[in-house]
Amino acid sequence: MSFGTPAAEEAPVCPRHPDRVSYVRCQRCGRPACPECQRPAAVGVQCVDCVREARAAAPRARGVFGGRAARGRPVVTWSIIGLCVAVYVLQLAIPGDYVFQNFAFANMAAVDEPWRMLTSAFLHSQSNILHLGLNMYTLWIFGQMLEPLLGRARFLALYLISAVGGSVGYMLLTPVTSNVGVIGASGAIFGLFGAALLIQRRMGGAMTQLWVLLAINLAFGFMVPGIAWQAHLGGLATGAACAGILVGSGHTRRPAVLQWAGLAVVVIALALLTVWRDASTVI
Repeated sequence: MSFGTPAAEEAPVCPRHPDRVSYVRCQRCGRPACPECQRPAAVGVQCVDCVREARAAAPRARGVFGGRAARGRPVVTWSIIGLCVAVYVLQLAIPGDYVFQNFAFANMAAVDEPWRMLTSAFLHSQSNILHLGLNMYTLWIFGQMLEPLLGRARFLALYLISAVGGSVGYMLLTPVTSNVGVIGASGAIFGLFGAALLIQRRMGGAMTQLWVLLAINLAFGFMVPGIAWQAHLGGLATGAACAGILVGSGHTRRPAVLQWAGLAVVVIALALLTVWRDASTVI
């Protein structure tokens, strides 16, 4: 009587690289993992898929003011800078003043074309590259400070709402019938100034340097012709208001609800001020 030889067991292969044999298995899922797919673990190794799943499931760290802690490079800050530079190149590339005429802010267009209150913050003077350079440099400085503290979403909201606040400030402090085009990120930048002051005070940091820098920039806006200092004041007040909401509710039990609701109230207030100011032209 004869017996057949048992079939040879198949060699285990890495699921991600079927051409690679591996006798090392993931301690979490038990699947083979080739050297390229192995990651050191507390005991043995884990495969890259299990490591990725564990990271996705882990609770995200919260910043001191309730937002998700932004680690690594200030992505939102660099994205805004990149967008402003791209728009500047577009302004130079398109003949005439097409971009300016369609996206700059003017009081007379505030109600009929409200998007200009935001888009104007991404435009800069074509004839003066320092206008773009100084604004982006200041944004880079404040972005590195505020984005990690507030989290990316809250920092972006602060910047955009402050930009709109700058336009509203200009509208409130100039003749409502003015059709002069206004551009530049200064309103949003001064919003970051206002936020930095409140946050620095809350954290117990030195205030003198910030106050001096703010005073110099405000004075510069009043002394140099052609600068919309009204937008600076509007952005500063709006940024301070937004930061007050973020700072004041950061330690509550449900900070996200209160913070986003508070920011929504600021946006509504800006919209009401715009409508009220526009209505004042009606006799």
